[in-house]
Amino acid sequence: MTAWVPLGFPDIRPGADLGATVLEVLARNDLRPQPGDVLVLAQKVVSKAEGAVVQLAEVTPTARAEQLAREAEKDSRLCQVILAESRQILRIRPGLIIAEHRLGFICANAGVDFSNVGLGTDWVTLLPRDPDQSASRLRERIAQAHGVEVAVIINDTHGRPWREGAVGVAIGIAGLEPIYSYIGQEDRYGYVLHSSIESVADELAAAASLLQGQAAEGTPLVVIRGARFTPGGGRTRLLREPERDMFR
Repeated sequence: MTAWVPLGFPDIRPGADLGATVLEVLARNDLRPQPGDVLVLAQKVVSKAEGAVVQLAEVTPTARAEQLAREAEKDSRLCQVILAESRQILRIRPGLIIAEHRLGFICANAGVDFSNVGLGTDWVTLLPRDPDQSASRLRERIAQAHGVEVAVIINDTHGRPWREGAVGVAIGIAGLEPIYSYIGQEDRYGYVLHSSIESVADELAAAASLLQGQAAEGTPLVVIRGARFTPGGGRTRLLREPERDMFR
């Protein structure tokens, strides 16, 4: 498996044609998509292009947001945005809010983030409204421009129970089945596997995240070639049902 990080990705502003930008960056780096490639694009540029941004100066906090702000020791306007993006708040401590995002992800601050916004110090980004659709649109643009079928992953970084540090995860998927099951297969010694399920989409998202970076790198796009996956798509198979979730 080989991965490339195209250089020269421009700063993205709300309303940008992200598909055209990706095609231009690939062309400038002499990277022509091939059948079976996986393009991984950072959530932040998708959110900015789609206008999933909020200026806190325009936010009026509710009483519930004020209470959450006191418990979490955060800006009440930020807490209002977090509440608007959440199905429910799961954990609170000073400096941290763990929420179930409206799309089902369990993550800090419901994905609301100050970093790499570039519109001013009181602007935040939200997660894309429908990351699977975002991935599908980019996949279609690649197919139209190059006549090849690729997979597209929109990735973000999330924390994990019992482990320090965040890792890249897939929040939007097109053209790739996110889960591969080994159940029923035998290991090299003949033992039949009963519960081995691999999150292929998250593993590719994490590999790309290492190359993208988290600070001022300006490299939100990664092209992966030679990955083993089954065609498919959709993030929902990655989300564990609440009744099977032992960490809530």
